[in-house]
Amino acid sequence: MSSEYPPTLPAEYADIEFENNAQRLPLVLCLDTSSSMAGPPIQTLNNALVEWTRELHDDVSLSYSVEVAVVTFGGQGVAAWRGPQPLVPGAPVSPFVPAHMFRPPQLTAAGVTLMTEALELSMHIVAARKAELRASGLQYYRPQICLVTDGIPTDATGHRTDSWHRLVPVLAEEQNARRFRLYAIGVGGITDYGEQVLRAFAPKFNATIQGFPFRELLQMMSASAGAEQKGAGDEVFEKIFSQFKTQRPAWES
Repeated sequence: MSSEYPPTLPAEYADIEFENNAQRLPLVLCLDTSSSMAGPPIQTLNNALVEWTRELHDDVSLSYSVEVAVVTFGGQGVAAWRGPQPLVPGAPVSPFVPAHMFRPPQLTAAGVTLMTEALELSMHIVAARKAELRASGLQYYRPQICLVTDGIPTDATGHRTDSWHRLVPVLAEEQNARRFRLYAIGVGGITDYGEQVLRAFAPKFNATIQGFPFRELLQMMSASAGAEQKGAGDEVFEKIFSQFKTQRPAWES
């Protein structure tokens, strides 16, 4: 997974517009929509996405540099979304939408937790988008991937699987090479085994949070994107993340 993927068809991206040649910041929300998220958790997530989208639109700096893609793993298997629409697997279109044009999907919760495959797809679309931007002569900041789950990786039958181990050395190489920054967040009643998986995926940026603080989580991603734009050092990202983990949104001050 360390090699870059070929770009998707740029012609399919022609209706997406940015002002000038702003440097891009690809951001992937890799979201658990399995059956354990049904009820208040998925509704809380949907509400937070709507509020976050409004805040993105109002943020002049982020709205014309951040590009948002959503990947879900649940009742539809693993799916990439282009704004509110799920993409057909293999569709020759980028799921990334400029923040100022982004509209969130309305998510439902069902099915199993294909976390490994969802993270692989997230890495794939990031690499493809970077190749697209390079082909267009455009620069980009380090992409961000935010994995959010309340469970553990399963196979297609819903049984626990250890296949996620294959991702650990790949993720370590990708992050050490600064190809993207991965946040791995456990919410709700995630188990000790689930925490172990997240620590292995993102040794520096993993957290287990009580409840479902999706609004705060998304605000943290915006703060991280803003720091990336300013060329902040690693210590700034660690501080932002620490503030999120302790539920103190001090980045707003």
